[in-house]
Amino acid sequence: MNRVIRLLVLFTLALGLAGCQTVKGVGSRIERAVDKVMGSKGQRLDPWESWNRKVFAFNEKLDEAVLKPVATAYTEIVPSPVRTGIDNFFGNIGDAWSAINLFLQGRFKAGVEQGMRFAVNSTLGLAGVLDIATEAGLEKNSQDFGKTLGKWGMGTGAYIVWPLFGPSSVRDSLALPVDWQASPGVIFDDGRKKVAITALSLINTRSNFLRAGEMLDGIALDKYTFYRDAYLQRRGSFDDDDEIEVLVPGSGASAPAATAPASAAAASEPAIGVKKPAEPASAATR
Repeated sequence: MNRVIRLLVLFTLALGLAGCQTVKGVGSRIERAVDKVMGSKGQRLDPWESWNRKVFAFNEKLDEAVLKPVATAYTEIVPSPVRTGIDNFFGNIGDAWSAINLFLQGRFKAGVEQGMRFAVNSTLGLAGVLDIATEAGLEKNSQDFGKTLGKWGMGTGAYIVWPLFGPSSVRDSLALPVDWQASPGVIFDDGRKKVAITALSLINTRSNFLRAGEMLDGIALDKYTFYRDAYLQRRGSFDDDDEIEVLVPGSGASAPAATAPASAAAASEPAIGVKKPAEPASAATR
């Protein structure tokens, strides 16, 4: 019940913030505060490349040793219809959080549609196991608090690779604790159930990128640079209107010898999630 109350509070906050004309400047104020602490580093795209590459290599070793084998076994053992139902269930939880973020961004129509999608799948779709909403024409519009901060005016900031969590940025790192409150594992109060559902969510996510990861192994000369550029392009774009923030390191960014990618569950996502064509490397950044 306390989870439901929390979501209702967030929903009420969304309505209040979205209706306020000063919301657009909230992200800018946060960004200025971060820059005061981090200095000029926060203005560059990849100022911590040396450290990021080390974490990137660590995540790849962890993925090769644990995540990929488990995800492969999961794909081979669990029947496809069951995997689809599990994926839909986790996606339905994400839809509820996306609806809240759409309201926070002031996108009421999209927020209502996403809320309807969650309601339809939660009832007619058996708690989201069946994706009835897509067949009804209610398309998924995935959003998170990092995107919301971007709509409020906060730039993506410097690129960061975290152990286990993979690719991120200053803005998305600040949003991570908030997004975590809407993760599938938070729904359960019992510790063992929380760990089990979180592990299943991670394995399910990693299994979705098995084929994409294999394809990238054969085409990416420098996987670190490939994942970084794809991530910054994806996280810097806003596909609800004509505003596009493209963040691609220019010629000044160095590209040492290739190292292994970050954990594929997180790192592979940007590679297939880019919805708009990449702009030239000299595109302006925030």
